[in-house]
This record gives sequence, structure tokens and C-alpha cells, in this order.
Amino acid sequence: MRDDVIGYLLKAPVAARECPEVAAWWPRHRELAATWRNPMDRAIVGGFSADRVGWAFASGYQAALHALFPNAPEDQIAALCVTEAEGNSPQAIKSTLRREGDQWRLNGAKRWTTLGPCGGLFFVAARDAAACGERAVIRIARLASAAAGVSVTPMPPTRFVPEVPHAQLRFEDVAVGDEALLPGDGYDDYVKRFRTVEDLHVNAAFLGYLVREARRLAWPVAWIERAAALLHGLRAIAGEDHSAPATHIALAGALAQGTALIDETETSWAAAGQDPAVARWRRDSELFAVAAAARAQRTVRAWERLGHV
Repeated sequence: MRDDVIGYLLKAPVAARECPEVAAWWPRHRELAATWRNPMDRAIVGGFSADRVGWAFASGYQAALHALFPNAPEDQIAALCVTEAEGNSPQAIKSTLRREGDQWRLNGAKRWTTLGPCGGLFFVAARDAAACGERAVIRIARLASAAAGVSVTPMPPTRFVPEVPHAQLRFEDVAVGDEALLPGDGYDDYVKRFRTVEDLHVNAAFLGYLVREARRLAWPVAWIERAAALLHGLRAIAGEDHSAPATHIALAGALAQGTALIDETETSWAAAGQDPAVARWRRDSELFAVAAAARAQRTVRAWERLGHV
């Protein structure tokens, strides 16, 4: 077990193993996960070891899932399955869990399941069909991707990070035992919380990746110092209450600092000329803008909860 993750970033070898597909990334991620047990440290080192943004994202995503679901097995790629044709709000989730005898039956479909074509374990958000009221009652069902009634269809590659696959899922009368239903409110306790957990871990992984490239390409030392300071800050925020508005305010500030640091890298990337990482960065940097509007809304709500109108 390691505990000096920032020190590791500043002195570990900077050569990254070429990784064109999931089959090459996953064994490396598992190797690192066996050494770095803290999910945030795992995300940071996973990003550092990545040869491209996509695998930094994938390692951060898996680390975030293990932070949210600490009992998830280490030997399977996992995914949280929420988004459907109409979106990912409680009202948009149409997949249902219906009680039949001594078990439940899951029916419905999901889109954009990250790493879905390679996943072994799915955490599926579905509404309790028996619940009444204006707001849908969402539960999380844990099930194997190979379970009877589960269909996994790969989706076309995205414009950015195309190496990271996504899938459409379909559930047809999938049997779900009581032990496979997670306790608590599926939306508030897991889906909403994961948005914060994912932001923390994925952005830490991105910074880990950029620190390695900064050292490899001899970027200004002052940039590396500020990236290291920000990583310390993200690790601290990860230990706070993820439902507290103050945590979301601090995270918004940290992510704004991260955006500024990323913007500053443009000159350094331009100076790298024909280095293969430059073309991948140009292609993949669009990923950083994904979900920006949702983060902004989260920050506004956090200020409102603190009485700032």
C-alpha cells in the first residue's frame, strides 16, 4: 500500500505504456489498484500512467465507482447505468423494478453506459413500479452483465476519447434478488452523489495525466507546482461530506482552478510539435466541457442552500 501519491507523481518514470484499447488498459489499471487502495490516489496514479486522456478518464471513473460502491469486486469493470432516451432525471428513468413473488423483475433500457461493452458488473437505476407519488422512487440494482435477460449493444465511438467504449443496454425480465438491491434512495444516495464523486476522481486523474506529460515534455516547473497543490486540494475535498453545499462550493473553486491550469497548457502543447500526444490532446480535450452546465447548476443550488441568493 502506498501513501505518498504526490511524491510518486514527481519522481516516477514518465514513459507511459502505449495503450490503444481496453484490453491493454484494464490489466494496468488492476495492477495499480492492487497497490493504491485509496480511490483518489488510484485515480491520480491511473491518470499518471495513462498515455492518453481516455484512459485517465477510465481509471478515474472506475476509482469513483469504488468510492461509491466500496464492496464492488476489483476484478470486473463496473458501470453505473442511469441515462435513458429522455435523460437521467428521476422523471426520465423509465426502467422499472417490479416485485414478483420472492424476487424482482427489471425491465427497460439504458444508453451511454461507459465501458459497457467490456463491463462485468452493472449498477442499474430503475424506478420502483409499486411506489406512488409525484416523484419516482429510484432503486439501484446490482447485476452481472452476463445475467439472463441483459443485452449489451456497443454504441459508435465518440468524437473524443473514442478508445473508451459505450453501450446500449436492454433488460428483459431480469431476475433481481433482494440482496442485489442497494439500500437507501437510489437517486439521492447514489446517482446524485456519484456526480460529485466522479468529478473529484476524474479530474484528479486528468491532472495526474497532465503532470506526467508536463514532466516528460519539460513544461514550466511553476505549472507542475500548482497542479500538485490542486491535487492536494481535491484529495482533501474528497474526504468531506459529498452532500454538503460547502463541499460543492469548494469543488467548484477547485475545478475552476483546474480549468485555468488546462488553459495554460496550450502554449506548452504547441511547443511539443509533432509529439503523438499533441494530436490526441487536440482530439480529446473536448471532454473537459462535458456536463459543465450541470456543474454550474449544482454550484448555484449549493449557494442557495447556504442562503446566498
